[in-house]
Amino acid sequence: MVTEVTALPLPTPVPGPPLTVGVEEEFLLVDAVTGELVPLAPAVLGGADGVLDLQAELTRYQVESATPVCRGMVEVREQLVAARRELGRLAGAHGARIVASGTPVLGGERPPPLSDDARYRAISARFRSLVDGLTTCGCHVHVGVPDRETGVVVSNHLRRWLPVLLALSANSPFSRGRDTGYASWRYVAWSPWPSAGAPPWFSSVEDYDSGTRVLRATGAALDPGMVYWDVRLSARYPTVELRVCDVAATVDEAVLIAALVRAVAATAVAGEPALRVPDLALRAAMWRAARDGLAGAGVQPRTGELVAAADLLRELVAWVRPALRAAGDEALVLDGVGRLLVDGTGAARQLRAFGRRGSAADVVSLLVEQT
Repeated sequence: MVTEVTALPLPTPVPGPPLTVGVEEEFLLVDAVTGELVPLAPAVLGGADGVLDLQAELTRYQVESATPVCRGMVEVREQLVAARRELGRLAGAHGARIVASGTPVLGGERPPPLSDDARYRAISARFRSLVDGLTTCGCHVHVGVPDRETGVVVSNHLRRWLPVLLALSANSPFSRGRDTGYASWRYVAWSPWPSAGAPPWFSSVEDYDSGTRVLRATGAALDPGMVYWDVRLSARYPTVELRVCDVAATVDEAVLIAALVRAVAATAVAGEPALRVPDLALRAAMWRAARDGLAGAGVQPRTGELVAAADLLRELVAWVRPALRAAGDEALVLDGVGRLLVDGTGAARQLRAFGRRGSAADVVSLLVEQT
């Protein structure tokens, strides 16, 4: 039974300047004619001039971009547009296109061809056939924090909203030409990894570090960079990194995700208490979000009951609205959420494109256009 959401009291206004933010986006490379995956990442990246931060990923089917540290969403958007345009230009020179989809719609070998990198070879050697399912693309948002103690507080806050952020970003219903029945098959494909999934609730930095030591001591993670929790303290930067989202279908949706994540972090920094969701309830909520996206039911973390996923998104927006207003992002987020609720997520749009003629090629064409 789906129940109505009870309104939450609004948190206090968020003081101080907006937190810094950065966004990483992963893309697939597809043939411009067939729409199938092509292992052209080395050739594509070989033409980059070094002005933008463009990188290889684990497989040669993928490329990645990363913005510099940004102070506002206008800057985030400009950087994302520039990176997508440049990657599109570089791919086009080799008869390919970049695609923003969490999973490939067509083609791809198993195991995938790996990038020529010693670390990736070590990952493949240790985790074996798990690597077969790693041709997936996410959107990672970094939010700057003053210290690791604050980072743990932000992680605990984001933990409660992970299912909502996954649902609104869902953009991977297809895998190898088949409708999986999930809005985010990418999240499902990641789930078997021993260091993946929602992070535990941490009582302190020491508690966090103890958890990461367990992963490394047991071999579940090669190094700090393999702590694949949906939220983690970055091993390289003074940031909290949200990793739960599929790569956004459009730049505007990527900016929406970044604004919401920063607003949750700002609300946490302002001292609002975080709701501690039991591990079992959160795991169930993540599965439901991956399956339904925004179109179906989600799990209300305060009660464990099923509610409309769209209502949970509205609840998130209401909860962070003071932070959005303080950062100048309120109108941007309200407009972006409104469009998502009308037009559907990236997954919903992929499914509509497929439904017109039953053609996976039509889905790829839509993805190229959106990207």
